Amino acid sequence: MKKYAAILSDMEQKIRQGKFAPGQKLPSVRDAAGHYRCSVSTVTRAYAELERRHAIYAIPQSGYYVVDKPMDEGDGQENGVIDFASALPDINLFPYLDFQHCLNKAIDTYKHHLFTYGGNQGMESLRHTLVSHLAGDQVFAKSEQIFITSGAQQMLEMLAKMPFPNGNEVILVEQPSYDIYLRFLETENLPVKGIVRTADGIDLAELEETFRSGGIKFFYTMTRYHNPLGTSYTVQERKAIARLADKYGVYVVEDDYMADLGNERGFDPIFAYSRKEHVIYVKSFSKIIFPGLRLGAAVMPGHLVETFRHYKRYPDTSLLSQAALEIYIKNGMYERHKHAICNQYAARIRAANDAIQRHNKDGVIEAAHVASGIYIQLKVPRTVNLERLVARLEDRGIKVISGKKHYLSHFRTREKFIRISISRARLEQIDEGIRGIVEEIKRNDSW
Repeated sequence: MKKYAAILSDMEQKIRQGKFAPGQKLPSVRDAAGHYRCSVSTVTRAYAELERRHAIYAIPQSGYYVVDKPMDEGDGQENGVIDFASALPDINLFPYLDFQHCLNKAIDTYKHHLFTYGGNQGMESLRHTLVSHLAGDQVFAKSEQIFITSGAQQMLEMLAKMPFPNGNEVILVEQPSYDIYLRFLETENLPVKGIVRTADGIDLAELEETFRSGGIKFFYTMTRYHNPLGTSYTVQERKAIARLADKYGVYVVEDDYMADLGNERGFDPIFAYSRKEHVIYVKSFSKIIFPGLRLGAAVMPGHLVETFRHYKRYPDTSLLSQAALEIYIKNGMYERHKHAICNQYAARIRAANDAIQRHNKDGVIEAAHVASGIYIQLKVPRTVNLERLVARLEDRGIKVISGKKHYLSHFRTREKFIRISISRARLEQIDEGIRGIVEEIKRNDSW
């Protein structure tokens, strides 16, 4: 091993073992060179590499110090816990170094513009970049139609309160659906109605009748990798929804927040099939990069741009984050990272499907085959008490989510299920976790 590599390895090991504590000053370059019996330049190179890896940082005229990390260097999960509950991205897959490069490049490129308020529609150069980025998903739009907000959730909240040209007020939501949005609609006392969606899809005849006579302002839907079902609409369903929206003047808010988490080719969103501009396309970048990035984009039909601009009265997103995302996309880093994270999640989904097939030979749970995304719905027998099941699984160190929270409080047609997410579960844990779920459901008679 070369001297430089040996020094680097030794320093990293001492930091991991706590021999150099967080915040502690490291030996000076000259002292370290004497200790390791090498040149000053060799130590300088090793320190520079440790700084690049965010293990240490430099203070001018003072020296090098160990970075104070808020948590252990592991995956941020409790030891021994199988986390099927969290939908957050796996922190081990975060592109720290690439995005740090983009932040630095953004400051160099846009330094005179980044620390102002900016416009309420978002950074113009990012919106121009998103024109071609979204076109890759068959979402063709002009930069004037694109709005940047601090995540998709805020976008959805503004749309719920905004008047629409059809003059209707009722928001139609799939049941089950995104629980945080459901709670928002109920808390704000907004007119809301549910329609059943299962792993097999939606009743298009019922949807048409609801569009025709229900006074629907817009239909909120997750086209692919639905939360909590995990399934996607077929091309026939997507075309039919676009046709019905155009026919009855109902708008569709298409939450495609999982757009980048699958390997499906040729998946055109509902937006691509609308002929009368009745679809609002919403996308989040948090599931691919960092949740804390808080960046989302919406494509508005041209005739809704000014109305939405009025409701989005002020800028709500850091220009630095926007500029870094622009560089991250333009440099091809986003596409590379997207493929890497998709491959990781696809392996976990395959492991989950295999484990279900292996441990569920008695058919105590019912699960649709999901090939992409992060969610799987596990339907359980009607006799199972969901609260007790979730509690007993947690006692075993297996965290899951009850399906109850994904329904409107007044909606009565419900499936009994738990939702699992593979985004934070380690690959080697998945089989054990599925086996534990099946075993606890089989113990239902002893509850």
